[in-house]
Amino acid sequence: MDEKDRPTRPMGRYVFIGFLILLAFTALLYVLGMVPGNGGGEAPVDDDRAAARCIDKPDLAKAIDDARVGEVAGVLASETQDLSDLSFNGPEEEGMTLAGFSGRAVLLNLWATWCVPCREEMPALDRLQSARGGEDFEVVAVNIDKGSLDKPRDFLDEIGVSSLALYHDSSNEIFEEMRKRGLALGLPATVLVDEDGCLRAQINGPAEWSSEEAIRMIDAVATAG
Repeated sequence: MDEKDRPTRPMGRYVFIGFLILLAFTALLYVLGMVPGNGGGEAPVDDDRAAARCIDKPDLAKAIDDARVGEVAGVLASETQDLSDLSFNGPEEEGMTLAGFSGRAVLLNLWATWCVPCREEMPALDRLQSARGGEDFEVVAVNIDKGSLDKPRDFLDEIGVSSLALYHDSSNEIFEEMRKRGLALGLPATVLVDEDGCLRAQINGPAEWSSEEAIRMIDAVATAG
């Protein structure tokens, strides 16, 4: 058969088959949540709310930076992130998260009795809570000793801590979670969060938390609104 006599294959059939394949592939991606518009690809509502709350505030970052002198020179203003899900145990052994302090700025401090710098800064944290703790601010010092609470309780009694509640997490999960987020390289590790549980400042290592500079920094966060 001459080439000119060979039957011509209809191109339209191939175009149609290709269209069907493309349509099927797009439908599969939609089901898997990889195409915009399908619920599977959208962020959870809670994440959206966190993103709306935890926005950078240049004026607040500047106020924190201006207060970074003297005893709290090592504190750094931070790119914000939502820390309201950090969990630990309360003074009555109840499970809780930072979200439970909504409406108050929080200085969250991780410490242990075997950590010498932690032991040294604990009186300053106690003085800070005594001087500044209230409706708009709280020091939340979370002990991460393994085992029973006898040792941290005895230590706090020994040094005369009277204003700090004993929060704790013997599983060390809060430390591991903060380490994953780049907030805890060792102990003590401290973060300052605003009334929405959003990170505003951080430090790895001790600081003189009852100093005027520290209180000025905390006031900036607690009254930022």
